[in-house]
Amino acid sequence: MSLADLIVQEAVIPALKVNSKKQLLQELAAKAAEVTGLSEREIFDVILQRERLGSTGVGNGVAIPHGKLTSINKIIGVFARLNAPVEFEALDDQPVDLVFLLLAPEGAGADHLKALSRIARLLRDGETVAKLRATDSATAIYTFLTDTPASHAA
Repeated sequence: MSLADLIVQEAVIPALKVNSKKQLLQELAAKAAEVTGLSEREIFDVILQRERLGSTGVGNGVAIPHGKLTSINKIIGVFARLNAPVEFEALDDQPVDLVFLLLAPEGAGADHLKALSRIARLLRDGETVAKLRATDSATAIYTFLTDTPASHAA
């Protein structure tokens, strides 16, 4: 499973302007609803519930909010690069400016974990992160997410 299987170029937000974690999650839910045709409210509620269990801010300015929905039939992703970092209660207490939302079907167990692992590995790669932060082109961001060796690793 490569990241190209999880995200389409239309699901990349290259220069998102938000002022808070809640607003960021709302914008991600809106984009996910647009891409999937699912309810924005349902998506927002699921990712907000997951955040209440503990922040998905993994450090180094990166967050990977995620959740499972009964109404979805495949794993999908939405990526946002923020114009300015927002407080996200991340593990390292640093604000977040790169966010990859992952939504999976309720029964996606192992595939959901593999997808999370793949995204985390990619967003730990310093070179990829630097490229993502250096552009506000949706096309370039999509290419960086889907064409790097880490996005294809098993």
